[in-house]
Amino acid sequence: MMEFIAQNMAPIMFASLIIFLLIGYPVAFSLAANGLMFFFIGVLLSPYSGGSINLAWPLLHALPDNFYGSRVMSNDTLLAIPFFTFMGIVLERSGMAEDLLDTIGQLFGPIRGGLAYAVIFVGALLAATTGVVAASVIAMGLISLPIMLRYGYDRRLASGVIAASGTLAQIIPPSLVLIVLADQLGRSVGDMYAGALIPGLVLTGLYALYILIVSIFRPKLVPALPLEARTLGHGVMSLLVALAVTAAISYAAYRYLAPAHGDNADILGATAGVLFIYIVAIADKRLNFNMMSRLAQQVIIVLIPPLALIFLVLGTIFLGIATPTEGGAMGSVGALIMAAAKGRLSLDVVKQALTSTTRLSSFVLFILIGARVFSLTFYGVNGHIWVEHLLTSLPGGEVGFLIGVNLLVFFLAFFLDFFELAFIIVPLLAPAADKLGIDLIWFGVLLGVNMQTSFMHPPFGFALFYLRSVAARVPYLDRLTGKQIAPVTTGQIYWGAVPFVCIQVIMIGLTIAFPQMVMHYKGTVVDPGTIDYKVPEVPGLSPLGTPPADGGTAPAAPAAPDLSQPPSFGDTPPAKPAAPQPDLSQPPSFN
Repeated sequence: MMEFIAQNMAPIMFASLIIFLLIGYPVAFSLAANGLMFFFIGVLLSPYSGGSINLAWPLLHALPDNFYGSRVMSNDTLLAIPFFTFMGIVLERSGMAEDLLDTIGQLFGPIRGGLAYAVIFVGALLAATTGVVAASVIAMGLISLPIMLRYGYDRRLASGVIAASGTLAQIIPPSLVLIVLADQLGRSVGDMYAGALIPGLVLTGLYALYILIVSIFRPKLVPALPLEARTLGHGVMSLLVALAVTAAISYAAYRYLAPAHGDNADILGATAGVLFIYIVAIADKRLNFNMMSRLAQQVIIVLIPPLALIFLVLGTIFLGIATPTEGGAMGSVGALIMAAAKGRLSLDVVKQALTSTTRLSSFVLFILIGARVFSLTFYGVNGHIWVEHLLTSLPGGEVGFLIGVNLLVFFLAFFLDFFELAFIIVPLLAPAADKLGIDLIWFGVLLGVNMQTSFMHPPFGFALFYLRSVAARVPYLDRLTGKQIAPVTTGQIYWGAVPFVCIQVIMIGLTIAFPQMVMHYKGTVVDPGTIDYKVPEVPGLSPLGTPPADGGTAPAAPAAPDLSQPPSFGDTPPAKPAAPQPDLSQPPSFN
């Protein structure tokens, strides 16, 4: 019995951890306690293991180095987490989400499903600026859900689209989960951001496509805004004209700057065009020039600051100007400036942001410390070899491995948060994926899309909990219409999430089927077979010693040197006259 337990310590340890988590113990303490408990057991059973357990008491001395080394306390990559968290919370307190939802809702309001499109679009923008799911879901639940219920949206669909749009913060950069995945996989955060950008945008498009299908086949579920609710009036044509002017100025600036700035001229040109139209919109609103419609003014004034912040953060990272940590720091400063410009920056807002940032950062840090304790023991019982053999021996090779891993992560997402999945599961999966030749950036993005479902799974999806906390539980009177609005039930929230979980599963399949959506981060790959090597021709010489191509005669080789004379190292001295030949028919003379 002792031999069986000793030789199967790794699967017993992993199963024990799952039981601890399902019982409800905190993740960080479950990891650390499980690691220390099995370390003690492993040392005692080491003589019975036949060499499969490599644990001894002095190995505990490695824990301080693991805590204070490059993996935890000295890890520069993890510094990006508090920066992006602080930026997101400040932006949420600044009222940016409210302004965006109101303006974009007015823009899309005249069409069926317009409010749902606005929620999806604003969810993507908030994801690219905040990166925090809780802030996005709560803000949109407070602002959009009452409006959608007021104008007759189906409760299931309204709940589902708000929860799903909030989870876009997990896959669209600057996502916190992408930072953690890059750290656990040992890859660049910038590459992870670049690889995840297109899948995030495709997923946003799939959400919008679902709303389009619903609006065609079930139009009563997603009605358009009535005329009296469109407070900004008409003016889409004015907005299109403003966009055309922006494009023309950007192109002209690009042509002007191209000779001096080269590859950066397109970015500088676009900046000049956007800045020009932003200044014109503000002047038109303040001075009442009436060059633009109210709708065009509001869209430009509300949209450009968050887009500028996105460029400040992601643009500098993608251009190689800043690291993700530096980009997060600049984003935090930009969020403070935006909040101050709106008159909503106060000491209380900063305190709340710092408190939430400290809480989340401590949560991540404690989980990471617990994961280091667990991994020390798990590697000591050759658990990584057990997991690698288990995964690489799945039928189907690489495809079978990907299917098995995604099913495992999808199942565990019912019970575990994405941080827990990233710190527990990913370090076990990465070696097997690397051994199969799978690109780890692509693998990380695939896992990120899969982990996104952890926020949407009934009954433990955190996005559903966030929405439940702000959705009406009892009937209430609408403040505009005076009508009584029925509450949103928990069952409606859960059923509304199901179609969007299916869409996320479809996105997992698309990422596997079309890996180039992620692999573009590598840039253009040069095929060595297409490289043309050319050897420069030297006059009078044939390349590589071959006969001349014109069939002519090669030039004669130079004459052999006269070895009877001493070598010359400078100017050639004048030639001496040749000595007369002796007459050998006469006897020699010694006079």
